[in-house]
Amino acid sequence: MDCLFSLHYHVENPFQKLMTFILCFFLQAISLREMEDVASLEEKLGRPLSKQERSRIGVSSLRLFLEELLQKRYMDSVPLIIPLLEKEYRSTTRKLNEINVELSTFDEVKLKEKGRAFHDLFLTKLSLLLKGTVVAPPDKFGEALQDERINGGAFIGTDGLQFPHKLIPNAGMRLYGGAQYHRAMAEFRFVVGGIKCPPITREEIVNACGVEDIHDGTNYSRTACVIAVAKAHDTFEPFLHQLGFRLLHILKRLLPISVYLLQKEGEVLSGHDVFLRRVASAFNNFAESTERSCREKCLEDLMSTTRYVTWSLHNKNRAGLRHFLDSFGGTEQSTTGGNSASPGLSHESSFGSMANDKHDTKQRSDIKLSHLASGIDSSTSMQTTEMRLADLLDSTLWNRRLAPSSERIVYALVQQIFHGIREYFLVSAELKFNCFLLMPVVDKLPALLREDLESAFEDDMDNVFDITNLRHSLGQQKRETEIELKRIQRLKEKFRQIHEQLNLHQVMSRT
Repeated sequence: MDCLFSLHYHVENPFQKLMTFILCFFLQAISLREMEDVASLEEKLGRPLSKQERSRIGVSSLRLFLEELLQKRYMDSVPLIIPLLEKEYRSTTRKLNEINVELSTFDEVKLKEKGRAFHDLFLTKLSLLLKGTVVAPPDKFGEALQDERINGGAFIGTDGLQFPHKLIPNAGMRLYGGAQYHRAMAEFRFVVGGIKCPPITREEIVNACGVEDIHDGTNYSRTACVIAVAKAHDTFEPFLHQLGFRLLHILKRLLPISVYLLQKEGEVLSGHDVFLRRVASAFNNFAESTERSCREKCLEDLMSTTRYVTWSLHNKNRAGLRHFLDSFGGTEQSTTGGNSASPGLSHESSFGSMANDKHDTKQRSDIKLSHLASGIDSSTSMQTTEMRLADLLDSTLWNRRLAPSSERIVYALVQQIFHGIREYFLVSAELKFNCFLLMPVVDKLPALLREDLESAFEDDMDNVFDITNLRHSLGQQKRETEIELKRIQRLKEKFRQIHEQLNLHQVMSRT
């Protein structure tokens, strides 16, 4: 009965287990009550009860029936329990063998081989992620553009506004690796390429004129350069920091994805957390230092274009600029005369008066042709040209009152310089981040990680693999597994004996 009572813990079906549990306690309670009733009757009668009398007390017949039912239940269950124990025994034996193999690899030579093998596999996965793969699930490791902006920073200009993410190609797709890098760079080109020159005020123009070191006249070409480089530097420098932070975020995400790919293929070094943390630290340090170095190169380029204006970089649209400035050749005199009446015109209103200036130019050209046709002396024409030159110098060099024509000239030059800096900055930043951030992951990271690994191997192997703690941990696991294996072995033997006893009892009851 005790054996049957202990077997209910190994019934696989929960309902059967519950029913067996209830039956066991019920039978035990009935047996105890029957013994109490027999003792009470014998005490009152003053004699022992006969076998026939005992059979009429309690529920012995019911008890025998239930015992037979319970015995049958276990006869059906025990054959199922033994295979389960066999399976558990094999699993525990395999686990113990793996621990023994792991303990046997604590030789320094074997550990170094494992570390180098993991190094090569890790770099292979990094390269695969940059080239493109679909092995890692996008729903787990991919980032949509909106999430990427939250985690890696957004491209925000001086106005504090973000470009709508829906206008960027593949914005809603969850990307990682090389595809995510390419999308971030495309967004950078799209945002920076559409930046216009910030507004220019008349006060900025006047303040930028200043005083030369040898005369107090105005130099509007210098004024335009001062304004343009200041606007360009303040506008584009934040984008370099934002681009560096975004691309660094994308590169750092390659690490957990690579480890996932190695785990999926069973190539990760389980139990060597210290070694894995060292590889992760070396990779992150490399990514951060490489991004910082690349960003400094880009800042140097931006400084070179905003420190000194090289006109050859800004004359790509020289034809349009010449067409715009040609309108001032014959109109400066009339424009200067009009300045006294309206000295406070903004550059928007001055651009609106360009049509009138061109009309006046045409009229003066017609007058000049008529004078030539009528045979006017050439000295008169020379005198007129000199007067116009004097008026031009008076309105641009000697006069500090900002004329609309001068304002338009400065505005046009600033636009030309700013757009030239923008084009150069955009091309230079993309090339440098590709060459000095992306490419080093391919051609410099392998050698750097290998050098760091070999240096650590030479210094102290225990700091790389934490051999002492790992050996102690595996030893503890081995002892626990051996105890578990012995326990399963005892259960197997016990159930085998129970099964044999039940079979023997069943055969004897039939005979």
